[in-house]
Amino acid sequence: MNKDFEVTKNEFQRQYETKIDGELLAVEFSEHDRKIFLTKLTIPEQFIDSEIQNIFFSKILDSFIDTRIKVMPTSPEVAKFFRRNRLKYKDLLPAGITI
Repeated sequence: MNKDFEVTKNEFQRQYETKIDGELLAVEFSEHDRKIFLTKLTIPEQFIDSEIQNIFFSKILDSFIDTRIKVMPTSPEVAKFFRRNRLKYKDLLPAGITI
């Protein structure tokens, strides 16, 4: 299984996406002011709670580290990932938001 994959921002469908082994992984988003809401995860069953899912989330969140954009993880799966990795990504959350 390929762990070195690229995540792209699809502005038209408003999602971050990648294809692995011909399967689409996507996180829908919506942008407001300087916040991005990660709203819905679409992922094939074999990747749920896997290392691939974690790498996918990491690649998305890492793209915001050097920006002024704050991330609102409204998808339960993204919120769960935030909780598990709170030390690395806590600065991405808007002030006053805890996960």
